[in-house]
Amino acid sequence: MTTYGYFLSSEEFTPAELLAQARAAEQAGFEALAISDHFHPWNDEQGQSSFVWSMIGALSQVSSLPVTTFVTCPTVRMHPAINAQAAATAAVLTEGRFRFGIGTGEALNEHIYGDAWPEADQRMEMLEEAVQVMNHLFTGKQVSHHGKHYTVENARLYTVPDQPPPLYVSGFGPQAATLAGRIADGLVTMMPDESLVEQFRKAGGGQKPVIGGLKVCWGTDRDQAVKTVHRLWPNQFLPGELAQILPTPKHFEQASELVTEDMVRDGVTCGDDVDEHVATVGAYAKAGFDEVYVNQIGPQQQGFFDFYRTSVLPRLRDAG
Repeated sequence: MTTYGYFLSSEEFTPAELLAQARAAEQAGFEALAISDHFHPWNDEQGQSSFVWSMIGALSQVSSLPVTTFVTCPTVRMHPAINAQAAATAAVLTEGRFRFGIGTGEALNEHIYGDAWPEADQRMEMLEEAVQVMNHLFTGKQVSHHGKHYTVENARLYTVPDQPPPLYVSGFGPQAATLAGRIADGLVTMMPDESLVEQFRKAGGGQKPVIGGLKVCWGTDRDQAVKTVHRLWPNQFLPGELAQILPTPKHFEQASELVTEDMVRDGVTCGDDVDEHVATVGAYAKAGFDEVYVNQIGPQQQGFFDFYRTSVLPRLRDAG
């Protein structure tokens, strides 16, 4: 049966708001939490970018739900050895309920040291080597590694969980899904794409978890909800590799000028139609996803949680 969780947006909400949402999500019947990991928001209107490892420590103290990063790039902004230490501590704090979602990243967050932003093939190569480094460190043994992209000398993690945190790799195309099937404990993707799930499973993913996330905007005024999405998250509609290569929020704002309200109206579930919300979220279950995380865009958080608690989650669970 598919698990339904809440997706915490660190780009849009303050740390205190994220903690309040985590509590509200658990009370509303969501079964897990995911949280984004960003250095910058996608645009200035979103306006936040809290440090995800601080947030996970705080979440471990206010919620008993599992937590997954959606997703961390463990290759550029922080060395894989430091990411391994952070993930191991998160797993200890959450008593084994932490899952490490990882991906090849975006220039928006990773270019901040001024280094050249690698092409996609190199980023996947770096991710694979980072996974090797982190898995070795999760053993708690001393590790030395001299690879193509990373060097580790005499490193040992002393605070480690009983079981290493699962590594879920993000994939939005067949090449990334194949990599995830080969090296990861699960797949993260944002579209209910059956072919991508099948590619992951054929590439070695087998029955490993497939998890996904989506954004909606609940509200009693559908037109106003559309405007809210258009103001805060037009970047969702940018095509191709723009999300991976644009370097600053200002560049995303410039590109997002091409996004219209009609595009939002057609592409995001807005308003308070129960059937529409159930169909949108349920599409992931039909596509073979094991976990689905829903994020509410905008300020009407409590209304969203009440709506999902009473009207949406029961329908989704009845559908299996």
